[in-house]
Amino acid sequence: MTKYLMVAIGGALGSVLRFWVGTHVSNRFGTRFLAGTFVINMTACFLIGFIVTLLAAKTNWSPNWRYLIPIGFIGGYSTFSTFEYETFRVFQEGELLIAGLNVVLSIVVGFVSVWLGVITGRTIA
Repeated sequence: MTKYLMVAIGGALGSVLRFWVGTHVSNRFGTRFLAGTFVINMTACFLIGFIVTLLAAKTNWSPNWRYLIPIGFIGGYSTFSTFEYETFRVFQEGELLIAGLNVVLSIVVGFVSVWLGVITGRTIA
C-alpha cells in the first residue's frame, strides 16, 4: 500500500509544479511556440535521467524513492500527452513550421536532456 501512496503524493506534487511552471513560462514567453510544455518536457527528461541514475547508484536507499520521484513526481510533472495535443492543435491551425519545430526540438533536446541528467547523476553518485 505504501508504494501507491508514494506514487499519489509524487503525482500530486508533480502535477501542481507542472501547472505552475507551464503558467509561469507561458506568461513570460507567450504561447505561440508552446514554450511552457516544452520547458516542462525538457526538465522532466533531465530529471528522469538524473534521478534514475542517482537511485541506481544509491542501492541503500529505500525503494519508495523510486515510487515517489520517477513514477509519481516526474510522471505527474511530464506532459507528453499535452505536447501531442498542442502540437496537433497548431498543426490543424496551419502552423506547420511551429508544429514541426516543436516535434524535432522536443525529441532532440529531450534526448540531450536525458543524457545530461545521466552524466550529472553519475558525477554526483
